[in-house]
Amino acid sequence: MVSRPRFLPFAHRRAAFASGLGLALLLGGCGGQGQQGQVPKSGSAQGGGDKPLLLVSYAVTKSAYDRILPRFQAAWKAQTGKDVAIRTSYGGSASQTRAIIDGLDADVAALALAGDVLKLEKAGLVDPGWQKELPNGSIITNSVVAFLTRPGNPKGVNQWADLARPGVSVVTANPKTSGGARWNFLGLWGSVARTGGTEAQAKDFVSAVYRKVDNLPKDAREATDTFLKRGQGDVLLNYENEAIQATKAGELQTPFVVPEVNVRIEAPVVIVDRNVDRHGNRAAAEALAKYLSSEDAQRIFAEEGFRPAHPQVWSQVRSRFAPVKTLFDAASFGGWQSIDQTFFAKGAVWDQLFAEKR
Repeated sequence: MVSRPRFLPFAHRRAAFASGLGLALLLGGCGGQGQQGQVPKSGSAQGGGDKPLLLVSYAVTKSAYDRILPRFQAAWKAQTGKDVAIRTSYGGSASQTRAIIDGLDADVAALALAGDVLKLEKAGLVDPGWQKELPNGSIITNSVVAFLTRPGNPKGVNQWADLARPGVSVVTANPKTSGGARWNFLGLWGSVARTGGTEAQAKDFVSAVYRKVDNLPKDAREATDTFLKRGQGDVLLNYENEAIQATKAGELQTPFVVPEVNVRIEAPVVIVDRNVDRHGNRAAAEALAKYLSSEDAQRIFAEEGFRPAHPQVWSQVRSRFAPVKTLFDAASFGGWQSIDQTFFAKGAVWDQLFAEKR
């Protein structure tokens, strides 16, 4: 397998990527024949096959990748005759992004928001133009914010405004470490600022809600455990897919609430260019990234509670998901560079609110 140098002009690299993805398209077509089972965790490829891959993702995706990765491995073996080992790492998206920048040797990063990929790009790990290398701007799943409540929803939490009512305690993860928590923040802010309210009113509302948050778990999965297993809080803000999984597992007794005004949570996948060129495993990494957009993988994402980004798959499964009347997204806030500068940079809105909370 030949590693391409990083100085290859982006236009030429994209063309090479596109031609190389022909194999990945074939993989997507036969992925349904893949075997189920544990993803290999070893640091070396099996049987002298391709060099191993490290997939780094955010915490709540594990159940989906436990099913998707063996199918990809079987399809890759069928098409190339080679084995490829895949190691995985899960955690809060912001924490995972920092770990990659600090040396976690990811080949493929499937993160909770494009803003985290932009940080990898700024660090020189991902080449500019990554949004154009896969369908849908390299977004592989969507979601929305859901409210998980106590049995019977005794506090009557059904809309964003209900979160600020007296006597309602809220659980949400930490925006400094969790991508899901940043989406929760945007959902709170946008529920006011994108429905006719002013920025000042949005800040007052978000401040009022965060004053009701007793602690800030490090990621979305820990936030779920805090609410369901430790019994803290009256309502949990989390990904819709976490609510779906908790319902399937019997951990959530009351139907969760999806506010009709919501934020479209867009989760991208990207090749970590500097690492794959050093590892010499670009072909397998690109094939895996492309496979995550395939109909086969997208159906598994849907079964695990994610809203698929593949238009045809979404049209087939959308009736399984709660309808949303008003949906805004990161672009509504000017994109992730603007969002981070306004809300999450040092001394920005989140730091101001956190200081007030303390």
